[in-house]
Amino acid sequence: MKHLDGNVLAGPAADLFAFEATTALGRCGACGDVAALAQARVYGPPMGYVARCRSCDSVLLVIVEHEGRATLTMRGLRWVRVDA
Repeated sequence: MKHLDGNVLAGPAADLFAFEATTALGRCGACGDVAALAQARVYGPPMGYVARCRSCDSVLLVIVEHEGRATLTMRGLRWVRVDA
């Protein structure tokens, strides 16, 4: 399956965060790579979005949209940093 870049998360993430998620930095829990979420490899929709690490392809986060609700998991990120 062909992947998209992390900028595709701007719309779905805007409903979940009070900051521009694609510019946030995150550290991959698997390999330790630090990058803006916009640099992630993203797969989806129609059911949701799976963002994978640009370096090791581990799953960073998943956003599932269903019946007007969004569920977010970020198990693959050690941390996320945003500019205050």
